[in-house]
Amino acid sequence: MEQVEEGVEKGRKSSADLPPGQRTRQAFQHSVDNIHVRGGIHCGPKDPEPHFTLMKRRYFIGAGCAASLLATGCDFSLRDGVFNACRTDLPADLRDHPLVLSAWRGLDPAKVWDTHCHVFGDGDSGSGLWYNPRLDQVWRPTGYVQKGFYVNASCVDERPGNVDRSFVERLLAQCRDMAPGFHALLFAFDWARDDAGAPMPERSTFHVPDDYVAGLAKKYPAHLVWAASIHPYDPRALDRLDAAAGSGARAVKWIPSAQNIDPADPRCDRFYARLAALKLPLITHAGDERAVHGFGEHLGNPLRLRRPLDAGVKVVVAHCASLGDGHDTDKGGAALVSNFDLFARLMDEPNYRSNLVGDIAAITQGNRMGVVGTLLERRDWHARLLNASDYPLPGVVPLIYLKSLFDQKLLDPAALEVLRRLRDINVLLFDFVLKRSLALDGRGFSASVFETSPFFKRPS
Repeated sequence: MEQVEEGVEKGRKSSADLPPGQRTRQAFQHSVDNIHVRGGIHCGPKDPEPHFTLMKRRYFIGAGCAASLLATGCDFSLRDGVFNACRTDLPADLRDHPLVLSAWRGLDPAKVWDTHCHVFGDGDSGSGLWYNPRLDQVWRPTGYVQKGFYVNASCVDERPGNVDRSFVERLLAQCRDMAPGFHALLFAFDWARDDAGAPMPERSTFHVPDDYVAGLAKKYPAHLVWAASIHPYDPRALDRLDAAAGSGARAVKWIPSAQNIDPADPRCDRFYARLAALKLPLITHAGDERAVHGFGEHLGNPLRLRRPLDAGVKVVVAHCASLGDGHDTDKGGAALVSNFDLFARLMDEPNYRSNLVGDIAAITQGNRMGVVGTLLERRDWHARLLNASDYPLPGVVPLIYLKSLFDQKLLDPAALEVLRRLRDINVLLFDFVLKRSLALDGRGFSASVFETSPFFKRPS
């Protein structure tokens, strides 16, 4: 994260001599070089260090790994490593590897969109990007470590003036290594807002303006498309929605628990009516939210999405609601039921077959992969599933322990080393090839799961 102090390790290259992604990784790696591992979790500094800054970093990375990941309930493994190596070039042996080539076989790359990609930055380019300063406070280890892993996963150069630019450059480089025609759907992210619709920066984790993401899609149309994020309580919500549609937005993105949005609130009805009229899908997080905290997990209950569904909105349930439990409000609300099971109930209701879909972002993470077998097995759902990565999270190495997928007989062991190498070079390609390689009893996801662009086609 911070530049490596001069002279910390004799003979190691100066951080200034390294590419930006590797510079970030080297700073991280110094943080854990002398941290020992006990039971799979870094437990603290092994030997005293003369450099107080690095000592703080090592202590908080070590303690923070345990604190943040235990506090958030993540299934976290260090067995594939800790940090992304942020390598920059895709070698020919990987580009032409049979596993990679077979992933593209049978698909029209022009229809292959990654439908769930986040944007990160600190606004150093004048972009308006923002993250909460508490993420830089080492005495708040959960957010501090989470931010560190996100920065490493996206291979950001944190030197002043480089953060916004380096995020975009790395993303574009990965898009160019995909088959021609591939696009990434980038998400804006609105502020958390109070009940009157006023922004609450103190309760927000990050902010990504619509105009910034729209500008990226306009500048790089060969690789990027965009989704707006508009809080329905904002007094300007309908005007913003019309403007976003006019600027080419393909959807609207919410994380209700992080933004203080109740999808079942009647105050959303006018917003839903306009979404339906514009034929803009609503991509909304459902199930528990562990990366961005806020206003209560009850807001992510999939059953709260009946209101937009009944209003005729096309609803994309992010992650297929694959985390946590929700109150079964269909049956009085007393019983807790798996959020994934509540999602499955909605998917199986005939009235919603034309306007309810799920995205498979992050389903291979350790705390979500229990749903992979069911999603592969439910072939009747495949026409209503959208491939998505949750970029940059697949680049957080400890979140996806590949051998666990092999242990569940969902992944060929011959794919493991190729996938590990891909993750250090191209997170988008890694996630795509991984999802294309998953199979239950020899049957993987249907091609339609990956040919996602028709779902987002805008009326002419």
